[in-house]
Amino acid sequence: MSSRAGSSQPPPPRQIMRTQTAGNLGDTAFDSEVVPSSLSEIAPILRVANEVEASNPRVAYLCRFYAFEKAHRLDPNSSGRGVRQFKTALLQRLERENDPTLMGRVKKSDAREMQDFYQQYYKKYIQALQNVVDKADRAKLTKAYQTANVLFEVLKAVNLTQSIEVDKEILEAQTNVEEKTKIYVPYNILPLDPDSANQAIMSYPEIQAAVFALRNTRGLPWPRDHEKKKGEDILDWLQEMFGFQKDNVANQREHLISLLANVHIRQIPKPDMQPKLDDRALTEVMKKLFKNYKKWCKYLDRKSSLWLPTIQQEVQQRKLLYMGLYLLIWGEAANLRFMPECLCYIYHHMAFELYGMLAGNVSPMTGENVKPAYGGEEEAFLRKVVTPIYEVIQREAERSKRGKSKHSQWRNYDDLNEYFWSVDCFRLGWPMRADADFFWRLPIEQNHEKNEDNKPSTGRDKWVGKVNFVEIRSFWHIFRSFDRMWGFFILCLQAMIIVASNGSGQPSAIFTGDVFKKVLSIFITAAILKLGQAVLDVILNWKAQRSMSFYVKLRYILKVVSAAAWVIVLPVTYAYTWKNPPGFAQTIKNWFGNNSNSPSLFILAVVIYLAPNMLAAVLFLFPFIRRLLESSNYRIVMLMMWWSQPRLYVGRGMHESAFSLFKYTLFWVLLIITKLAFSFYIEIKPLVGPTKSIMTFRVTNFQWHEFFPRAKNNIGVVIALWAPIILVYFMDTQIWYAIFSTLFGGIYGAFRRLGEIRTLGMLRSRFQSLPGAFNSCLIPAEKSDVKKKGILRFFSRSFPEVPSNKEKEAARFAQLWNKIISSFREEDLIDNKEMNLLLVPYWADRDLDLIQWPPFLLASKIPIALDMAKDSDSRDKELKKRIGSDHYMKCAVRECYASSKNIIKYLVHGDREKKVIDYIFSEVDKRLEEDNLIKEYRMSALPSLYEHFVKLIGFLLENKEEARNEVVIIFQDMLEVVVRDIMMEDEDHVSSLVDSIHNGSGHEGMTPIEQRHQLFASFGAINFPTPVSEAWKEKINRLHLLLTTKESAMDVPSNLEARRRISFFSNSLFMEMPPAPKVRNMLSFSVLTPYYTEEVLFSLRDLEEQNEDGVSILFYLQKIFPDEWKNFLERKNCKTEEELKESPDLEEDLRLWASYRGQTLTRTVRGMMYYREALEVQAFLDMAEHKDLMEGYKAIEMIPEDDKGERSLKAQCEAVADMKFTYVVSCQQYGIDKRSGNARAQDILRLMTKYPSLRVAYIDEVEEPSQDKTKKINDKVYYSALVKAVPKSSDVSEPTQNLDQVIYRIKLPGPAMLGEGKPENQNHAIIFTRGEGLQTIDMNQDNYMEEALKMRNLLQEFLKRHDGVRFPSILGLREHIFTGSVSSLAWFMSNQETSFVTIGQRLLANPLKVRFHYGHPDVFDRLFHLTRGGVSKASKVINLSEDIFAGFNSTLREGNVTHHEYIQVGKGRDVGLNQISMFEAKIANGNGEQTLSRDIYRLGHRFDFFRMLSCYFTTVGFYFSTLLTVLIVYVFLYGRLYLVLSGLEEALSQQPGIRDNKPLQVALASQSFVQIGYLTALPMLMEIGLERGFRTALSEFILMQLQLAPVFFTFSLGTKTHYYGRTLLHGGAKYRPTGRGFVVFHAKFAENYRLYSRSHFVKGIEMMILLIVYEIFGQTYRSAVAYVLITISLWFMVGTWLFAPFLFNPSGFEWQKIVDDWTDWNKWISNRGGIGVPPEKSWESWWEEEQEHLRHSGKRGIIAEILLALRFFIYQYGLVYHLSIVKKTRSFLVYGASWLVILLILFVMKAVSVGRRRFSASYQLMFRLFKGMIFLTFVTILVSLIAFLHMTIQDIIVLILAFMPTGWGMLLIAQALKPLVPTGFWGSVRTLARGYEIIMGLLLFTPVAFLAWFPFVSEFQTRMLFNQAFSRGLQISRILGGQRKDRSSRHKE
Repeated sequence: MSSRAGSSQPPPPRQIMRTQTAGNLGDTAFDSEVVPSSLSEIAPILRVANEVEASNPRVAYLCRFYAFEKAHRLDPNSSGRGVRQFKTALLQRLERENDPTLMGRVKKSDAREMQDFYQQYYKKYIQALQNVVDKADRAKLTKAYQTANVLFEVLKAVNLTQSIEVDKEILEAQTNVEEKTKIYVPYNILPLDPDSANQAIMSYPEIQAAVFALRNTRGLPWPRDHEKKKGEDILDWLQEMFGFQKDNVANQREHLISLLANVHIRQIPKPDMQPKLDDRALTEVMKKLFKNYKKWCKYLDRKSSLWLPTIQQEVQQRKLLYMGLYLLIWGEAANLRFMPECLCYIYHHMAFELYGMLAGNVSPMTGENVKPAYGGEEEAFLRKVVTPIYEVIQREAERSKRGKSKHSQWRNYDDLNEYFWSVDCFRLGWPMRADADFFWRLPIEQNHEKNEDNKPSTGRDKWVGKVNFVEIRSFWHIFRSFDRMWGFFILCLQAMIIVASNGSGQPSAIFTGDVFKKVLSIFITAAILKLGQAVLDVILNWKAQRSMSFYVKLRYILKVVSAAAWVIVLPVTYAYTWKNPPGFAQTIKNWFGNNSNSPSLFILAVVIYLAPNMLAAVLFLFPFIRRLLESSNYRIVMLMMWWSQPRLYVGRGMHESAFSLFKYTLFWVLLIITKLAFSFYIEIKPLVGPTKSIMTFRVTNFQWHEFFPRAKNNIGVVIALWAPIILVYFMDTQIWYAIFSTLFGGIYGAFRRLGEIRTLGMLRSRFQSLPGAFNSCLIPAEKSDVKKKGILRFFSRSFPEVPSNKEKEAARFAQLWNKIISSFREEDLIDNKEMNLLLVPYWADRDLDLIQWPPFLLASKIPIALDMAKDSDSRDKELKKRIGSDHYMKCAVRECYASSKNIIKYLVHGDREKKVIDYIFSEVDKRLEEDNLIKEYRMSALPSLYEHFVKLIGFLLENKEEARNEVVIIFQDMLEVVVRDIMMEDEDHVSSLVDSIHNGSGHEGMTPIEQRHQLFASFGAINFPTPVSEAWKEKINRLHLLLTTKESAMDVPSNLEARRRISFFSNSLFMEMPPAPKVRNMLSFSVLTPYYTEEVLFSLRDLEEQNEDGVSILFYLQKIFPDEWKNFLERKNCKTEEELKESPDLEEDLRLWASYRGQTLTRTVRGMMYYREALEVQAFLDMAEHKDLMEGYKAIEMIPEDDKGERSLKAQCEAVADMKFTYVVSCQQYGIDKRSGNARAQDILRLMTKYPSLRVAYIDEVEEPSQDKTKKINDKVYYSALVKAVPKSSDVSEPTQNLDQVIYRIKLPGPAMLGEGKPENQNHAIIFTRGEGLQTIDMNQDNYMEEALKMRNLLQEFLKRHDGVRFPSILGLREHIFTGSVSSLAWFMSNQETSFVTIGQRLLANPLKVRFHYGHPDVFDRLFHLTRGGVSKASKVINLSEDIFAGFNSTLREGNVTHHEYIQVGKGRDVGLNQISMFEAKIANGNGEQTLSRDIYRLGHRFDFFRMLSCYFTTVGFYFSTLLTVLIVYVFLYGRLYLVLSGLEEALSQQPGIRDNKPLQVALASQSFVQIGYLTALPMLMEIGLERGFRTALSEFILMQLQLAPVFFTFSLGTKTHYYGRTLLHGGAKYRPTGRGFVVFHAKFAENYRLYSRSHFVKGIEMMILLIVYEIFGQTYRSAVAYVLITISLWFMVGTWLFAPFLFNPSGFEWQKIVDDWTDWNKWISNRGGIGVPPEKSWESWWEEEQEHLRHSGKRGIIAEILLALRFFIYQYGLVYHLSIVKKTRSFLVYGASWLVILLILFVMKAVSVGRRRFSASYQLMFRLFKGMIFLTFVTILVSLIAFLHMTIQDIIVLILAFMPTGWGMLLIAQALKPLVPTGFWGSVRTLARGYEIIMGLLLFTPVAFLAWFPFVSEFQTRMLFNQAFSRGLQISRILGGQRKDRSSRHKE
């Protein structure tokens, strides 16, 4: 979630400088970075001082002294922020260091010392490194030149002060240095200087071709004063002519070269030797870059400015000029990048000027050649083009008052961009006119409300106003955006009610004449709805009228007029179709005259009315025609389309292919039929009969003062009955959508082969086909392999039988598989033993002619086979069959035999020994072939042979010289066992063989056995110790594992995460994915991560700091990931945590280990850098020759750094990876953090050093001395900067400084943060990304090595049309939520999220075709989005959910969003209830804003009907349905309140509609279905079932119910409803930082109260009162069972909303915590508020802040608030008539009297408070007496009421229930009308409010405190909350109990 808060000021420098003033400035290597921004020029000098300090302290001193002088020159008055403290600290240090360094000086004077040092430095670093080849050397040389330059600057200054001439030799050297410094600048990816041509990346022909093409400047008219430079190119010319910034040009040069090179290599797979850029590549890039521009020209009917010359030779140059110009404009456009058509406008004019210059046009005004309107000097483009438009954006942003103003009062990015959608934009002119209406500034202070009475001022007149659309807060938007859907549902409802209440009530009745005629009245309703929509359009768009063209206004007027005409025509003609008209028709006939009936007229009217719809239906069936018509620019077509839709630049031609259309239409048709049938039979039809009987029943006996006693038909009762049913009717489509999406999503998932491998067992069973799948998916096909789709999957089966190139494929599989397994080990998911069991041999053993499977498949097979062989009796075939039945056992036996044979033959060197060994093996082989091994040989002795051999392998592992004799003995023993015990038949043969060897060697006297003992003993007979190579070690290790692993490796790997990953990865290889291209031919891509101020890396202090329960993050992590902690210690060869902390390196590793398990930037960066690692391995596999391939990637990794010649392959792999992948992290605050010495900056720098190809972009805020001398304050200038780490020196003698170096600094027109923080942060950094794909990754994500291997396959998806219509513009990816194990809440959240990112998005993408962009891992088509406004929208507030708007934008601009499930990215989610609620609140706010947005309106109108339904139910519809769910409860309860208090329910209690209301029960069941979260649970169940088996899914579901998931979902329903509804009514949406911590801590009662008081507690208490009233007054005539059945889900909701926060609060029922919470709450509620008191410290401040949204709400919002508050007055009106003291009086006076009581109570309260203020100090006694009197009076009244009027306890309760809501209602109205409330009175309102809050607090606190008395409640809560972690061995009770013992002992030490 990166930056939202915008670019805040750097912290005050006093705090920055404190450490420095203490005198340790420079004791850290970071001090050269902690320099005030106005002195940034001296930072390089301080860097050099640090660098040379170790070798010559005096030179370092002189550098610092010079830096001090320079600082003084730069800012003599120390006016910059922090300059004075900095200078003081530096001066103190210089004073301290002068004498000691002077004593250490070698030469006589400082000048001589400097000269001497300079010469040494020059020789050592510059001359030695002259001829560089390597990337690292190039970086060292760059640094050396920069250092030499600084040293010379200091040298000159020192010589000047001592008046000494500089040596000639030094001057010559310096001239060379100066020249080179200009050439050797830090570069990003491509070193474009002349000396770097021999670097690996520059030697690729595609790069050379692009560079060569760009350097063709033939025929360009350079300015007269231009100096020619070497290597100039087209972009330099554009810079000279148009005044672009130097760094912008450098950035876009690299961008353009890499883009062209990457496209070029794909066009020509075989690069020819002569590098020439391919024309097809140019055309392709050009087409993509200018598609939007050409479309814009066509839309505005202008000729495009892209004129190509007729001479063929010049075409390429011209194309490059056009592309370069566009990229340069884009690269410097800053915030204008959000306005793509504004860029088109600028480009249109500049390209025309470019054409004019090249064509040599002459200006008619001056008679000279055409020159650009803005151009020439440096930064001209920024100053004259970008800044004026930027200032307009900035002014509008100021008018928005940080998003608090109404949307209609300021222009957001969309409005400003849409100004350029009309031809009027050309009135701006070029050069742009400063007085154009676009630039017109309306003074911010001048508020329009004040203006309305007077004449409108001219300022208001000229303001362009909103363009095309006005975002107005209103619920009407939901109807307006999706009017077709609401119209359809309303008409269906009308038709169903008519059918149900006429004739037989069956649907077939529609075919009887009268019923059919009545049903036809739906067309009248349709016309009325149409009129409503037309009027709404006019009202809501009124504020955009200024910018509307005449035709658009005309259309609005005609729409209203025609709709009004139909509203008259249709009813009139309808009336005349009846002979005996029903009431409504009769009335119309009476108006128009009662002549004869003519049905045909009405039918004709309906046909004419429906004509446009019929045309639309035809076009719907042929989407391609509709696409053509919408995109057409013919006048006649435009006129036709104009009536149906106002002409707009976006939203045209979005229709899908016919097949896609068929799929989603089928889905919705089935769904709608099901929904309507259900509604008709279950909800509507059963209610019609009871309604009729209720309407005929007369009620005379009311229980309150009835205002309309003579009202007919009991209309109030009918409304109370039908309202909830009708709301459910509109809501339950969402339920049906959940059911259908579950079914369809599940079927789709199964077809995509999800979950085929979901357990280790399944993986083992399919492992044989894995190498084949690997090679077919992840390895590019050789030319000879023609891949057949159908056989693709089964190719793997025949894999082992591919002998010719088997070796290569096995080697490739081994490289990739081992890379994955070693990444598991590095991540500590597996231990060393598991790693060895999982690895495949790196170095393929050429002598074994068989596949070597990973040992975990073969483990324990040898010992079992040995037992089988030992016990088998002379039947070879049987043994063979038994071993052969287990494929892996057979492999293990064959491999062990072959390997042992191999090893023995390798070890035995003596000639005579060799003969014996060869003979024995040849005999065995012969027996094996003849199948009589067991028959001939005795197998019972095998175990003893096995033991000897295992011993031998043990010695080979150790490989020590002293074990030689033992090895000899083992060989002799083995020989003896073989000859004596096994080969009994052949013993004589062997003996004779040994004899013949010994003949003539002088041993005749010995017996054969003695001689045999001398075998192997002679010198050189055995090759031991063996010369060690990696391959040999691996071979021995593997054999040892196979022979000795006794236990089966069934559960390897044991870690659950490792299992999940390995299963998913293996499964994904069997899914459909595009074949992998070679790395050089793949699409290039970038990853962009926006970051603000979240954790980068946990510090040791963070890790060890304990929370109130004594739990530290580290302790917590060790308990949650016990196995990973154990593996980590093993990897670091440590036994305990203490051992780790002893060494600084290991301490660093510990921090990393913890950070990789949190949601930190470090984790994200590690994950994303896997892409690069993967690309390097894949490049190696693509490029390696057979020999290199057999030696493996590990071999080239292990070559030492200095061995340059050998590293060429490695360098090539790195170069290819550089060309294909860039990673930019946009750390908005990095510059500020760095200057303030913040640890965050150091951690980010550490990341850059660890990953040299990581780039960090940031916004640099620099103070520059003001040009205006009168101003005391410095000007602030903003830059977009990109930095990389300075490469580490391999020279050990040098001090290591972690430093960064700036690559590009591009000046911005002003502060970048004008809109929402994150999109602005992405936008400033997007210019530094490269490639054709752009993956947006958030700061809470992770990635895995094995998934990174599939990236090149994924990118190929961009090259295929997915629906036959268009290429994808966004590739959606699935995510894995990795935070599920923390607590049960985190688990619910992760399940809910997982189901959305898998089954939910799978269905949205296909068949529904409405997947948008939901944030993170999606991959954008970079060029598509770069020319269409970027990857997110940034207008303040309206684009709060910035991500989804990128999806809307993409779809509206004819993009296509797909979803792919064969690759996944990790993602973290919030884990505590409060964090989750904040997150849901943010999403609900965002959806509220989306509802008002133009994007949703356009999608709702431009999609066809069914796609519009999909869009509604998957975006804002979901939230609106949630709102309806809660509304149903309110409507039902208030309806019941009306019935029960008025006495109608009792009077009608015998009626079936009241007594046994089935439809109502169904409605409430539907409501509770949504309420307890089954909407989300269904897809969740299906997805878990698909991927992990349905048994698991069921058990997880049951477990979730036991862990109170329904409570969580019911609670989150309240959060969504509250924030969504409030945003639509009042606004107030804001970004809520949720925090990403994971130590689950206890939230205080007051904190929970603040968070949930308005969203849950108030509503919960209101519903509780309603339910209590309903129970009290309805019990006399109703059974308890009926009450419980109807209200059980509502009571559940009440309980959940009131107590869930305490239930899910860790240690929520611990007595000590409860006591602390109570104290804290009391303190909070009684604290006074005021300016500067934060809401968490005082109730008053919080209460004022809670009403903030009402201040900005506007009149409509306030009126709505007041109307809603009126509901609280019903209670009093109804209840006072039910008091026993009223004695059945029904007079209105009773109600009046009750108001007198209320006024009296309020008067008394006011009197007491005034008394306290006035008298409590002076007249203490009087005041006390006064209070006593009041108390006595109150008691007297109460006693007399009870005594004389027989008041009962129930009466007292009823009075409280009557008066409390009234008081609350008055409070709400007072808050809404705060500006009108007199100031003196506000204090009373606040006091009353505080009283209410205290009562609510007590109501909530008492039950919690009561439960906390019982210890078992706390125990139960802990078990329920943390069950996930329990099952993984987490003793949370120990954690929450405070694990202080071992901590305290450690602190003592």
